Amino acid sequence: MATEAHRSPTSSDWGKADFEAIYNCPDPRRYFTTLQPLDYQIPHHGQAVFRAAVDALHRHRTDRPPLRVVDLCCSYGINAALLNHRLALTDLYDRYTGPGADGGERTAADRAYFAARRRADAVHITGIDAADRAVRYGREAGLLDAGFAENLETAEPTPALRAALAGTDLITVTGGVGYITARTFGHLLDSVTAPPWVAAFVLRTVSYRPVSDLLADAGLVTEKLPARTFRQRRFADDGERQAAFTALAGHALPTAGKEDDGFYHADLYLSRPAADVADLPLEKLVTD
Repeated sequence: MATEAHRSPTSSDWGKADFEAIYNCPDPRRYFTTLQPLDYQIPHHGQAVFRAAVDALHRHRTDRPPLRVVDLCCSYGINAALLNHRLALTDLYDRYTGPGADGGERTAADRAYFAARRRADAVHITGIDAADRAVRYGREAGLLDAGFAENLETAEPTPALRAALAGTDLITVTGGVGYITARTFGHLLDSVTAPPWVAAFVLRTVSYRPVSDLLADAGLVTEKLPARTFRQRRFADDGERQAAFTALAGHALPTAGKEDDGFYHADLYLSRPAADVADLPLEKLVTD
């Protein structure tokens, strides 16, 4: 979702349900009406973590506001909506699953809705996703300051995207790792002025090691939040559950107290320069 990239057939390789049709619509209504029954909630967790990261960066880098955030697999701009506006995920569910106008009238109404709720300390957000209509909605609704419908797994960034990435302070992703790999992160690192912080929620069924190794080569230290995971959404069916449990067994990860509850669970990783880690360890950054 905003969070997960426009889906390719590889989703079936994981035994995951096929939600391809909801990721590239003219607006997010189908996305939210489909995911609400599955209690999709990872953007809610991302909101708190990304806000804490932004606040910490503001304290360190007061010389160049506003901060520049890149949201990978941004989809319709859901993470941007939560980070930059006085809203909760429940507000977005209410708005997009209720009645409303269609087409351009809907987008115009959404733009006014978000503008009225924008935070005074909003950051500059660039969204990247292969889903062109979703990215267009995010831009037109005023959620994304810049948006690029590019697939960095299959092609290098365009010159326009490289220019937009240059001053990045923070990269966020809430559901795309696994569909995007170290290849995408490599393209990003090749385009930035200096290595940014990277905050990633990663399903426990997926190894983050190739990405964290790449980030280490760029001088970033990756911490994983210990003793806590984050619910992503409920399993859509028993097939998803069985595939997830098989993948977790392959990683020698127990499911007790986690996926046994019927949800996919994600780990939180935060990669930063060593001095920033020493100054504020992840366990102190994320306090609830």
